[in-house]
Amino acid sequence: MLKSPLARLRFIGFFEGLSFLVLLLIAMPLKYWAHIHEAVTVVGALHGVLFILYMLAVAHVTIVHRWSLSKISLAIIAAFLPFGPFVLDKKLLSHEV
Repeated sequence: MLKSPLARLRFIGFFEGLSFLVLLLIAMPLKYWAHIHEAVTVVGALHGVLFILYMLAVAHVTIVHRWSLSKISLAIIAAFLPFGPFVLDKKLLSHEV
């Protein structure tokens, strides 16, 4: 299943996008409304690790598949937008698998 760099990018992208949504929609409200700061600490650390893995996966796909600058830019921008990795997967990556 995860034998190709593109499959690994899609897999990591899913969890990176999910962790970002959990951070924004669950952990941040818990921090500011319920004063549970640990939620952001834990989810933020996990998201940080997944973000780094996502960027490494983008770099690997770029090298192996010789991605254009526009595809690289879209993949990087997607990591900073809520639902970005999911949209990228649907629009760009699913056509290359």
